[in-house]
Amino acid sequence: MTTETERDVQLLRDALGPLRDREQVAQRLLESSAKHSFDPDKELDWDSPVEEGKWFWPPELLSLYDTPLWHRMSEEQRHELARHEAASLASLGIWFEIILMQLLVRHIYDKPVTSSHVRYALTEIADECRHSMMFARLIEKGGAPAYPVPRLYHNLGRVLKTISTTPGSFAATLLGEEILDWMQRLTFPDERVQTLVRGVTRIHVVEEARHVRYAREELRRQMVTAPRWEQEFTRLSCGEAARVFSVCFVNPQVYTDVGLDRREAVAQVKASGHRREVMQSGAKRLTDFLDDIGVLRGPGRRLWKSSGLLA
Repeated sequence: MTTETERDVQLLRDALGPLRDREQVAQRLLESSAKHSFDPDKELDWDSPVEEGKWFWPPELLSLYDTPLWHRMSEEQRHELARHEAASLASLGIWFEIILMQLLVRHIYDKPVTSSHVRYALTEIADECRHSMMFARLIEKGGAPAYPVPRLYHNLGRVLKTISTTPGSFAATLLGEEILDWMQRLTFPDERVQTLVRGVTRIHVVEEARHVRYAREELRRQMVTAPRWEQEFTRLSCGEAARVFSVCFVNPQVYTDVGLDRREAVAQVKASGHRREVMQSGAKRLTDFLDDIGVLRGPGRRLWKSSGLLA
């Protein structure tokens, strides 16, 4: 018969198990960071000229690709669209990374400062600082303007940073990282694309792989241990974040800046089967994972469907 002492020991083991696993994952990620981290200022040739005839983003990943409007555009205008959409995506990436850095700081505020888990979070924050500066420098190099998200969603970001639960923070992190990561994995080997853009996406893909692993492992743990109300709130907040993300993915000012009718362009993007397939393909690895750990349920799942990221 199990004694009270034995039960206490087992409870202690059950409590320590996830913490040991968390530390092991963090230690492996720290070792990987030590071997595969980059300084974009030194790794990339920022002084090289823009290459004539090369794209700033693969054409198949552009929002208007294969729409009636695309077929009416000149090749020069298509290249201009790529240059401006690349700037818009880089701007979106900076916005997400600034939010992510604040969420990570909140996450570790009460954690043991000498733990590997906290050390890796600080390492990731340093990575994200470099990435944000790298994206800003790429925008300047390309000559297109920065495209901030609309004021409404900028302020919704403030709300998210204030009320987000821990699992909600990691779910939002994955949303901001995995779809862009999928696109960048198609971009950096593409010889049609500007060499500098390929270099930026290569660095981001290598370092983001660690960030995704960290966030996935923590979110999986959190969705098991969090109280029910927190799990339900995470499902809702994650669904709303997906909806906002899909709306903000390309700033409509891009279309105006390349000489297109904004309303017509936005309408054709919404109606585009190709665009819907691209976005759902980019999100599939993430949505499969979120479904597996119980995030895509109830009203939150309906929000994901309304975002167009989930079939």
